[in-house]
Amino acid sequence: MNPKHPVTSPSKDVAVVFGTRPEIIKLAPVIALLGDRARTIHTGQHYDAELSGQFLTQLGIGEPDEILSGVGGATRGQQIATALLALTASFERDRPAVVIVQGDTNAVSAGAQAANYLGIPVIHVEAGLRSYDRAMPEELNRVVTGALSDVHCAATPHNAVNLEGEGVDPARVIVTGNTIVEATLASLAHPLDSGSAIPAPAGRYVVATTHRPENTDTAEALTRVLEGLRGIEAEVVLLLHPRTRAAIERFGLEHLLSGLTVLPSPGHAAFLRLAADASLLVSDSGGVQEECTVLGVPLLVVRRSTERPESVDSGHARLITPDLDIAEAANAVLRGFAGDLPQGSPYGDGTAARQIADIATDIAEGLDPLDAVSATRGRVAAGRYTLAS
Repeated sequence: MNPKHPVTSPSKDVAVVFGTRPEIIKLAPVIALLGDRARTIHTGQHYDAELSGQFLTQLGIGEPDEILSGVGGATRGQQIATALLALTASFERDRPAVVIVQGDTNAVSAGAQAANYLGIPVIHVEAGLRSYDRAMPEELNRVVTGALSDVHCAATPHNAVNLEGEGVDPARVIVTGNTIVEATLASLAHPLDSGSAIPAPAGRYVVATTHRPENTDTAEALTRVLEGLRGIEAEVVLLLHPRTRAAIERFGLEHLLSGLTVLPSPGHAAFLRLAADASLLVSDSGGVQEECTVLGVPLLVVRRSTERPESVDSGHARLITPDLDIAEAANAVLRGFAGDLPQGSPYGDGTAARQIADIATDIAEGLDPLDAVSATRGRVAAGRYTLAS
């Protein structure tokens, strides 16, 4: 951090709202840099030991300052409405100087709405992602949050162009890179105890995850994914998300797990260690689309569309839409038809969290959001942000 912006204030005047595991992972570097200034609020969308607790502990965040109730397990509309009411009450009771939200979850939409309606500046981290697929709930959350944010921290130039094409003032948009770069590097460096490490299979193997509604909400879609994984010519380690586990049981598809190595969702560091040595990743996760570019492991994205075309355009990932065969695509990669992966990630140089924390601190200390963006642009131009700083 810039030394003229101390982060030891006990005022907790920067509210950081999150509700899911990916948000926790990506906001952890920002929260660490904000120090005692960060007021962490968990909406409770994914609050349990498997999906949140272990990440809070492993990433050094500790227990959130506030945990909302009545959100987890509810419908999308109920989640947003409940979180919006609770966050509004929280911000009215103890008004923060600025609110940070990340990504495209229901927590992001609720956090941005609660802050904006009270006149509190909103910083949107990972702004400008667009799939242009309104069937994706996340796409609507992105659009709503984009309309309400005062500062848009875009991960890539492509994201910035998306925002400016929607009429967002370019002075409010800054390309910071994505905090997933530093979060991934930090997790890889994190020592694992014997209880959390996942022994890697002997020989080549594939790591698979799936949890999105388009792949789990119908028996037909889930059957396609599981049968595709069973047809891959290598050991497949399926890290089973609780949502997917419940869907398999609901549709009576347990027999399609035969031949797969099925494990529960691991911690972030354990997942990355396992993924880093894999020959291939197969996933519908947005975060994995970014992490694969840092790991240098090819990825098949099992989805209709993606809001992260940079991963595909850079050659790190390939989109496997419902008309394509998962096993055929995977086996082609395993047989060496994928080509060499490029060096470096399209998601930045690992300094995003510092830039975002500086912007938040500047606003908390009285700068207008536009001036805070301008000040950080100046620091970037002056070479103030490097991995060693």
